[in-house]
Amino acid sequence: MKRIQNRVVLAAVIAALLAGCDGGGVSVEPKTVDNSVDNSVDNSGGGSSENPCAIVESSGVQGTYESGNCRYGTDFVSASNPLTEDLYLPALSEGGAHIFDGSLFVGENFSSDADLQAAGITKGGDSVKLEIQAGTTVAFKDNSAFMVVNRGSQVFARGTESAPITFTSETDVRGTVTADAVSQWGGMVINGFGVTNKCKYKGSIGGGDLVLDGECHVAAEGSTDDNTSYYGGDNNADNSGELSYVVVKHTGALVASGDELNGISFDAVGNGTVVNNLQAYSTFDDGIEFFGGAVDINNYVALYVRDDSIDIDEGYRGSITNALVIQSENDGNHCIEADGIGSYKDTIDYTALINQGLNSRPMIDGLTCIVSAQKEGTHDPGAGWRLREGIYPMITNSMIVASFKADETADDGSNYCLRMESAQTRNEATSGTELALTSNIFACEDRTKTDEASFDLVAWAEDNGNQFAPISGAVSPTIGIDTNFILLDGTPAIYTVAADQQRINDAVPTVTAFERAYLGALDINGTDWTQGWTYGLHQGNRAQPLWFE
Repeated sequence: MKRIQNRVVLAAVIAALLAGCDGGGVSVEPKTVDNSVDNSVDNSGGGSSENPCAIVESSGVQGTYESGNCRYGTDFVSASNPLTEDLYLPALSEGGAHIFDGSLFVGENFSSDADLQAAGITKGGDSVKLEIQAGTTVAFKDNSAFMVVNRGSQVFARGTESAPITFTSETDVRGTVTADAVSQWGGMVINGFGVTNKCKYKGSIGGGDLVLDGECHVAAEGSTDDNTSYYGGDNNADNSGELSYVVVKHTGALVASGDELNGISFDAVGNGTVVNNLQAYSTFDDGIEFFGGAVDINNYVALYVRDDSIDIDEGYRGSITNALVIQSENDGNHCIEADGIGSYKDTIDYTALINQGLNSRPMIDGLTCIVSAQKEGTHDPGAGWRLREGIYPMITNSMIVASFKADETADDGSNYCLRMESAQTRNEATSGTELALTSNIFACEDRTKTDEASFDLVAWAEDNGNQFAPISGAVSPTIGIDTNFILLDGTPAIYTVAADQQRINDAVPTVTAFERAYLGALDINGTDWTQGWTYGLHQGNRAQPLWFE
């Protein structure tokens, strides 16, 4: 336990500092944006009482006000016509939306160091800033459109618990989508100057002397022709702005490059970027995906994600504190799919990359995964955590519950709670100091899966302070249903019950919270940080009940 204490304490400190981000009551009145933060842009919007839509000052092009919404053509902004000056999107009266006919590219894209330097861009904040007022809805016309924040540019989307900011599709604004519709628009891509192991470096992160060995320009997902954008650098403290109380809905369209975009792709985004209270709702691909970087996320909800709710790759080193993942009854792949090294199969010298600290080393604390043990989802069967390709994660105070639905893959064990692959990851688990899973509860019929028969993953996990609940068939882990098995409670049943009420095999679990008060994302006796701003969880702000209620 001592060997992970420093990293766990760091995660706990982060959680404590941000414990004030709690939910509140719902109000239909949008709040005015807090402009006290440096690098805010002008709030005039350029509009008038007759036309409140945003205007590009240099060209005079303004959105068209129609039926309470603002519509912006490709002459306002598109992939080939990116924003080259600061812009402010105000909250519109009576729930109106800012609707973009094309893609929203914030800042220009550059593919060489020389071009970046000529433009005066070396870090976040050097280029264009997009500010979005609390309570605003931003929508996209169809599934050919998506949003990109290029390197050096910033987005400031500062919602509040009573006035969140929503990124969605025009079909959602018009009310013509079903609750679980996906691929209505592309999704959001944020490109930063952080570290990605797709590039070459000298020195090491641990030694504090890591620098690029050559240039670093990695093509982001969605890159082709005018849609091309790049990420990467050597600054894990890079600042791409702020996302607070933000909901991203109905994403994952197949764009021109052949990529299925995620809810949000964090491409080498640095930890100077603030992300608090974020939701990915109903997306075809991943909820959030990290390609390197070190951005931290506090209070994350993934609901109805069809692929991986949390996807990690290319050397990501940030933290995720308090996360609630809920798959749909008949879809969803992994709660976490986490890779250590990008292009792992093509990499020759794993040892050198790992010694430089360039493999993914995320810290995840306080995660609740409610997984559907289904067999034939859009991508693959429902499962818990897949850890592979030289990753060194630290995951604490978390739980996976896959017991509401009986295991549908008993023949091949694909509805597992925990899977660990690659010799590098297994070796670190058994003899290293940088990988740790502790104070976690796994409640799945398929306990584990490993590609190395000689490695007893169940024994290793139990020896490191984790517990498996013996599950057979569909069993509700909620209070009042089966007193032998109690982990969750509340309406809906997404809250961890008080420790003295928890039961596994009619006994108090052997696992207790480490350096925090409770396991999982939400405490039945605590303040609910999901109230007031999320969509799809609570009565009054959803289209359908959760399937296990």
